Amino acid sequence: MAVQGVDFDIENGSIHALIGPNGAGKTTCFNLLTKFLQPTAGTIRFEGHDITGLAPADIARLGMVRSFQISAVFGHMTALENVRIALARARGGNFDFWRGEKILNQYNEQAQALLADVGLDDHVDTPAALLSYGRKRALEIATTLALDPRLMLLDEPTAGMTEADVERIVALIRKIRKGRTILMVEHNLSVVSGLSDRITVLARGRVLAAGDYATVSRDPAVIEAYLGSDHSGVDHV
Repeated sequence: MAVQGVDFDIENGSIHALIGPNGAGKTTCFNLLTKFLQPTAGTIRFEGHDITGLAPADIARLGMVRSFQISAVFGHMTALENVRIALARARGGNFDFWRGEKILNQYNEQAQALLADVGLDDHVDTPAALLSYGRKRALEIATTLALDPRLMLLDEPTAGMTEADVERIVALIRKIRKGRTILMVEHNLSVVSGLSDRITVLARGRVLAAGDYATVSRDPAVIEAYLGSDHSGVDHV
């Protein structure tokens, strides 16, 4: 089983990290929470309501919005156009983004503000395909923010980035966290230690440990899962 008996709570207003070795079940948990996969057992509750049987679109409408490991932006559209599409979601099922500019122009000011929030104010008119990898991730965060998420799920937000891009994304997450709840899958433990209020460690589809970074980084089971039994800590990973 990909995940089995995984049980954890996410505190409102916190950054909660889901970590573990490759194949631990982290992304599977994201897919279960957002219903890209249907659970075969168990219950998922969001703000006190059972959402286990809902479809992915219903989950998003409730305010649980995710990013993906591979940047999911429209490459042929500009950064501004990408964010406008997300903002147009507020109009419901009219699909106005397939219509003329007149409808979408009403979102320009708000879209520009979101791009400024993620440090892309100089790239408003840049096609997304021409953005660097780190800036594409920032654009994806802007489109996620445009959906006004109550719970923001970030799947490996710094994966494959240069050190400079990692620092930029970490600073961005710190900036946007105020008043938001974030669940984050992340392999970079220095990012996890600097951002997370609480951590759940998975291994082979089960919860191995939970707590703050100081607690889990010294847990013998976590150390063995990451490094093997000959190591005494994971602080330098």
